[in-house]
Amino acid sequence: MATLTHPQADIKSSNHKPTNSNSNLHDLMTESPNDASQGFDTKSALEIARIINHEDSKVAAAVKKALPEIAQVIDSVARSLREGGRLIYIGAGSSGRIASLDACECPPYFSTTPQTVQYIMAGGPKALASPVEVNEDSEELGQRDIARRRPTRKDMIIGLSASGRTPYVVAAIAYARARGAKTACITCNQNAPLAAAADIAIIADVGPEVISGSTRMKAATAQKMITNMITTGAMTRLGYVYENLMVNVHMQNSKLVERGIGILMRACHISRDKAVDVIKSAGRSVPVALVMLKAGVDKPEAVRRLARSDGNVRLAIEDTTMEL
Repeated sequence: MATLTHPQADIKSSNHKPTNSNSNLHDLMTESPNDASQGFDTKSALEIARIINHEDSKVAAAVKKALPEIAQVIDSVARSLREGGRLIYIGAGSSGRIASLDACECPPYFSTTPQTVQYIMAGGPKALASPVEVNEDSEELGQRDIARRRPTRKDMIIGLSASGRTPYVVAAIAYARARGAKTACITCNQNAPLAAAADIAIIADVGPEVISGSTRMKAATAQKMITNMITTGAMTRLGYVYENLMVNVHMQNSKLVERGIGILMRACHISRDKAVDVIKSAGRSVPVALVMLKAGVDKPEAVRRLARSDGNVRLAIEDTTMEL
């Protein structure tokens, strides 16, 4: 295969080279016909909805079987972010769109920067709205796109591919691993080349789709559930969640402001007026306001505590470090 040169490394020097898949696409479970949806085109609207709903009910059970691997990835992502690294998703087609959705949801929900959780989509941002599926067949493009992000040992790179054989994603993951980054994958087929290329393989075996090969259905649902688990779990491990409250909410519109006020009211058992006053005095920061109330400190001390704990709200509240 064509090899992309890199200013600091050559992929040829790695023992983790992309694996070309010669397997028949039609042998994949996600491409197999589903007995439960035989005669699908003859069904009524209600029957169609029932069949899809019944098949969707199997997704959570498939994800459950992968929980040990998901937990490993959660801890790896938290470790990377704690060390100043990044989480970078990479995918193509529906998988790439799921990756982009999770990355884009992190800033408003956890106040992370856009650089903290990123996504790479085969075909670039325009592929989110208009299919550019030919790009997913290019190993060279996969290497090129991940190389532009200059992955290091601090980073966590996660490849998404329902089939587990997308050349673009397999090559990107192999390249990132060769550069020392921690790698993982989310796929819905066993014995996939992508699983062999990554350090940790999350396999959600959801079985045949209602419409054979339509991996925007059960496979995409599984990928969405898993990416939600990964980022929510990692952010929680970093202390951006207090109890089960999303305390790092980014209050940039009226809904999020109300959410922040409500979080403070519930966490501290205070009135709305009190919550509004404290949030204002905390510079519109829910974590700062929460530490002020829970620890009984002023804003400067709350800010110092959060800095000492790297933003971990619980540790900042429980911080017993005395001021000099």
